[in-house]
Amino acid sequence: MWKMAAEGGGKESNEIKTQFSTREGVYKLLPNSEYSRPNRVPFNSQGSSPVKVSFVNVNDQSGNGERICFSVGRELYFYIYKGVRKAADLSKPVDKRIYKGILPTCHDSNVLTATAESVSLLVGFSAGQVQLIDPIKKETSKLFNEDRVIDKSPVTCLKWVPGSEHLFLVAHSSGCLYLYNVEHTCGTTPPHYQLLKQGESYAVHTNKSKSARNPFLRWTVGEGAVNEFAFSPDGKFLACAGQDGFLRVFCFDSAELQGSMKSYFGGLLCVCWSPDGRYVVTGGEDDLVTVWSFSDSRVIARGRGHKSWVSVVAFDHCITSVQDCEAPAEFSASDEDFQDQVQFNGSRERANSAQSRLSNRNSTDGRGVSVTYRFGSVGQDTQLCLWDLTEDILFPLSRTRTHTNAMSAETSSNGNNSTNSPLPRSNSLPHSSGSSPNSQKPASSIVDSVSKFATLALHEARKEPPQEKEHKRNHSMSYISNKSSDKLNQIIGARAAKSHAAKTLGTSSCPRMEEIPLLEPLVCKKIAHERLTVLIFLEDCLVTACQEGFVCTWARPGKVVSKDVLTLRPSEMWMSLFLHQIWRNLALHHLLTNGSEWVPSE
Repeated sequence: MWKMAAEGGGKESNEIKTQFSTREGVYKLLPNSEYSRPNRVPFNSQGSSPVKVSFVNVNDQSGNGERICFSVGRELYFYIYKGVRKAADLSKPVDKRIYKGILPTCHDSNVLTATAESVSLLVGFSAGQVQLIDPIKKETSKLFNEDRVIDKSPVTCLKWVPGSEHLFLVAHSSGCLYLYNVEHTCGTTPPHYQLLKQGESYAVHTNKSKSARNPFLRWTVGEGAVNEFAFSPDGKFLACAGQDGFLRVFCFDSAELQGSMKSYFGGLLCVCWSPDGRYVVTGGEDDLVTVWSFSDSRVIARGRGHKSWVSVVAFDHCITSVQDCEAPAEFSASDEDFQDQVQFNGSRERANSAQSRLSNRNSTDGRGVSVTYRFGSVGQDTQLCLWDLTEDILFPLSRTRTHTNAMSAETSSNGNNSTNSPLPRSNSLPHSSGSSPNSQKPASSIVDSVSKFATLALHEARKEPPQEKEHKRNHSMSYISNKSSDKLNQIIGARAAKSHAAKTLGTSSCPRMEEIPLLEPLVCKKIAHERLTVLIFLEDCLVTACQEGFVCTWARPGKVVSKDVLTLRPSEMWMSLFLHQIWRNLALHHLLTNGSEWVPSE
């Protein structure tokens, strides 16, 4: 992974970077901290699921508690992650599994129950099953959706529910999400559902089984696959990125839609929350990163830097900061206009208390705040981009006219004062203009009231209009009728989604390119030969992975512990690059001539 491309004659655009500079210093690739399959042969990724990486800290008293799990093709590895401290030892995996007939597509560890003796690791598969394993004990606890009667489509994303030791959420390419409890089993026959809640382009159903049985809930969201979902830092909200191009944010406890956003075009592939829960960033098939304000339910910026689909977005919690500074001289709005813009403490504290502290500070000492959010993105163009989201984007009222784009200046000359007024809120938000969605009182908790689903569903069904009752009857018929009803609903939903997408262009949910600020990447570097599938920010490094199966560690400025251990001299570096390129060419030649992957003898 840390080699120079042979093609292009060593031109700048084709060079694989091993370091890059930002305002805080130089990030350096650590070749000896690279994780991959033990033979280090580039993986033949054709027709395979994306390489995935997840971390968990087992709170080891030795101070080396970080564990890394990564899947490459049919293989799943679990290692002690040494990061910037020591070189990786690929000969001693904690656990290694090779699956037959199915591919692991995603995985997640439970941070609440993880110890040095046991880790609860969920693994989703291309055939729809979900496996619960313990890689430390090398045990397989349970297999969910074993007979594929719940959903036959691939698992696209799964995560433990924040704050829970037993509940986890699974998304499929069918567009459905399912809530499971590890303490309960799945049935051998297809589950029957009844409608619990329905809204624009989504519906939530409960399992009609008389006994406790998985799954407890089924969410049907949008049209097409739910490619990724992410819980907010406080665990109360759920953001879903769909193949239909929509970002939808729900209150997880009440299953209420809080807001939505539409991509410029194409599907959304990834989503993440800012560390304070104020902003959501998405990436997808429009080659853009999009920043969406949760409190205002509107797109506030787009970023253009990638040349192909954006596969992963992630916030860097170590760089995100809020600092005191002199209030801008040009700012003349009231405290009401200025509040609801930023979370002050950069943690999981609720937004409304942070807004109050920010408002009080502005009104007492006349000082403002300097805000910087750092997030990154990787894509199928093999490039890593870093972005800074600063106060001139977050606080458009405080920007001078010289910082506005050409289109804004032109509209201002025509008598339009849109530059000095915030964009309107989305109609999908159920709160008023003077409140924040974070300040709402959640409805009865779905997670904490699983046993009351049937009663709650029947009670809400009586309040629904006649057409909703008809929908409920369709879902309470036999399994065959249930499938026919789902098909009909999908067709109707598809037509409605296409019509809705055409209407959203030019609104706060999907503004035109000239209507909002366009971010330029702080860093945009080619760091791989194959498409990038992983970007994770840790305290002393950032981790990337590509479809060849190489997981790379990039040390933050000043975080390299020992140059003798983790770096190579120039002569050693070039020799390693040369040997690595030969190794890769031999593997590629064997694949093209024999049609199979080359596995050299030990």
